[in-house]
Amino acid sequence: MYKPKDYGQLLGHGVLSDELLNTHFKLYEGYVNNTNQMLELLDNIDPGTLEYSEIQRRFSWEWDGMRLHELYFDNLTEEEKDFNINSELGKKINEIYGDFETWRKNFLSVASMRGIGWTILYYDESSKELFNVWINEHDGGHFVGCKPILVIDCFEHAYFQDFGSKRPDYLEKIFSHIDWEKVTERF
Repeated sequence: MYKPKDYGQLLGHGVLSDELLNTHFKLYEGYVNNTNQMLELLDNIDPGTLEYSEIQRRFSWEWDGMRLHELYFDNLTEEEKDFNINSELGKKINEIYGDFETWRKNFLSVASMRGIGWTILYYDESSKELFNVWINEHDGGHFVGCKPILVIDCFEHAYFQDFGSKRPDYLEKIFSHIDWEKVTERF
């Protein structure tokens, strides 16, 4: 069974309000609990039944919701950090996008699109490419075989309480609190 990770280190630092973070942590815990419940149900239901099929169909929503939130919270830090343009990831960004600022503008442009979802920087080890990708729902639109390097939650619950409808303000704040060492490790 999966246990929710503790992201309490983000509280009290003004990255986002404690109220918003605590609400978001509860939402994440719901994904963990639902993942566990579904795994238990799938172990105890005949695979040939409609009930099994529907739980199986819904499972990726809960699983991906759990994992995407973990990737998101894991790539946040309570202190402002600068990106190391001389890191391996920095070199790859420069190779593909020309420079960090060009990549950053592209990533934030994707993250600012209307709608709910996630913005993910994926790395494809096969083609050695980086992709800034919009994902509408947890369980669809992922680049199969690619590794998520940077994950930003763009559902309203991630920012509305602190920023209202000003998603660009949220993105700027979040972007200044990315744990670039963690993101580079993923790369």
